[in-house]
This record gives sequence, structure tokens and C-alpha cells, in this order.
Amino acid sequence: MFESRMLEFRVQLGEARIDTALITDDDNIYYLTGYYDYLHMDFGRPTILIVPQDGPSLLITPSIDLNTADANARVDRIAAWNDGVGTEWRAELPAAIRPNVRVGFEPDQMPPVVRGYVESIVETSRMVSVTPLLSKMRMIKSAHELQLARHAGEVAGAMMSAGRAAIGDGVPEFEVAIATSQAGTRKAAELLSRHYTNADMSPNTHFLQIMASGDAIAKTHHRASTRVMRHGEPVFLCFCGMTNFHRFKLGFDRTFWIGEADPEQVAVYEVARASQQAALAVLKPGVTAEAVHAAYAEVIEDAGYAFPFRCGRATGFSFLEAPQLVTGDQTVLQPGMVLAVDGSVTVETFRAQIGDSFIITEDGYEPVTHHPKDVDDLIL
Repeated sequence: MFESRMLEFRVQLGEARIDTALITDDDNIYYLTGYYDYLHMDFGRPTILIVPQDGPSLLITPSIDLNTADANARVDRIAAWNDGVGTEWRAELPAAIRPNVRVGFEPDQMPPVVRGYVESIVETSRMVSVTPLLSKMRMIKSAHELQLARHAGEVAGAMMSAGRAAIGDGVPEFEVAIATSQAGTRKAAELLSRHYTNADMSPNTHFLQIMASGDAIAKTHHRASTRVMRHGEPVFLCFCGMTNFHRFKLGFDRTFWIGEADPEQVAVYEVARASQQAALAVLKPGVTAEAVHAAYAEVIEDAGYAFPFRCGRATGFSFLEAPQLVTGDQTVLQPGMVLAVDGSVTVETFRAQIGDSFIITEDGYEPVTHHPKDVDDLIL
């Protein structure tokens, strides 16, 4: 799988007349090599993948992670560097970047310290972005990736069901987060044991639980806190960060109420739900990404509100991939894309959101997240 991706990437480099590519985005390094969970730039340690159009690939990575690289990275050569020894990660770059070649890089993902050094040894006129090449490669998922998406949907469903069951009058928010984490980890462990052979892949859920309740409901990315939920309050659960199965991400969220729902809040929720339904009514191959957003936004604006954000985004091994369901993105949807599609409305004291993930099929879409959407099913 990784070898075939690397081969395709070399073909793309040739067609774009790029001699050598420097890859520094963590997810793209995984996509091309299978190498993950190394020390990242948060610890000041760069990892750089060098892919020449017609030569051996080279992975430059901290020596502290060499054993992991040896086990996972599908590359021709690994060069490990140590803190404070010689020129560290810089040592291999001058020889890898030959004179008078076009060098591909990722402008938005290359760490500033790495970019500064690269620009000291390569004229900026010879540097060109490879981000469009990799984004296009990653748009259409393979059969293996689509299996990951479906299994990620099962993990998300287990977390949503556990979160729903934990919500109640007198329950602090963090108890919901504990329940969702346990349920997601157990489901992921079950799927990993049954379907996959990589024993190093962790089943544990990632990311802090996004949720909000009561008067904090309008805080879009509020994390689970010690706040105690009460009867009659709305509760929002989002798993867009925690749904990360075998490194595959999805979007998934719901709005609930404890015991009873405020009719004014229900009216806002119904607009949010209708906006997602409008987007789904046009979601299929052959339409543009921005057309899906337009259908969603029209419903919200016709109801007298401003749409709060783009309708959705592609997901995969990154939380945000191309295309985005937003004005200006004219990418034509194709079978094999995986998209998170939301409906949402925000008012001063309340926010309703409903979101799911879908695989684009030959004649429409396949849902990969599942949970009731009717208000009666969301009053707990």
C-alpha cells in the first residue's frame, strides 16, 4: 500500500517536473511511508521525508525514534540525527538537494526552522509547492481506506451511544468524556484485533472530548469540564477530534436535551437539521463542493440566520483534507471521497449542530456515522 503510494507520488513529481520533494507534514509522511508516532516539532525535532523523482527515498528522523522508523517506514534509507550532534537534521540535506533542481515542499506545513535552512541552500525560485499533488492523491480513498472509514464510523457510534447514556441531571460533563473514551477504545480494540495485523496501532481514543451544556452550549469547541448538567438543559457532543481509528478521522456530532427541550431551541435545531438535509439532497458525484455548501447555507439564511461555518470538509488521515464544502471550492465530487457534512445554527444563547460523515458512491452517498436525528429521540 505505502509502496504503491510512493510510486504514484514519483509519477506525479515527474509530470510536474519536480526533481526532489521535501515532505514535512506528519500525515503526509504517514500516507507515503507508514511511519507515525515519532517525536514532532512540539519537541523541537524535525522529521523530513526526501523523495527524489528517480532516486532512493530518504527519511531524516530523530535517533530516539530510530527503532520505530526501522519497523514502520517504507523508505530506501533512514538517516537518524541526535540532539546537539554535528548539524543534526541539516547534515543530509545539502547532498540530497542537488544543484539546479526543482525542489518541492509544503509551504503551509514546513516548520519555520526547516524552511529557513532550506531557503539558505536552495534559491526560492527553484522551490514549488507539492501540496496540490498530495491533496489530489489523497482525495479518492482506496478500498482499504474506505474500510478504515467504516470502522471509524463504528468507533464513533460506540462513543456517541456511550455519551448519550452518560448524560443526565446531576452528572458532571467529565463523566461523559470518561464514558465515551472507554467505549471508543474498547470498540477500536475489538476492530483492530479482528481485522488488522499492526499490533503497535493504539486503540485508545485521541483528543479531549468536545462537549458543552446549559449556558455554555454556544461555545463551539468547549471541552468537557466539571460543570454539572441539569434537567431541561441542552447538551452538545462532538467526536470530530476523537474519531481517529487507525489514524483515519471522521466528523460526527449531535445535540441532546435532558428531560425536556425548550421549544425555541427546538425550532433552531430544526433549521440546523434541515440545512444538513438540504446539503445531503445534492450530495453526489458530479456536483461541486461549493454547491453542497450553497444548499446548506440557503436554508439557514432563508430562516433569518447567518450560516456559522462551511458545510463540511473531506477527512481521511488528516482532520482537514480537500475538498472543503465551502464557497469557492469548485472541486467536483467523485466516488471514493469521504466527507463530513454538517448542519448548524447559532443564536445568542443556543447553538444546534448535527453532523455526519459519508462516502461518495457511484450514485449518491453511503453514511458511515449513524445516530437518530428526530428531536423526540434526542430528549433523554
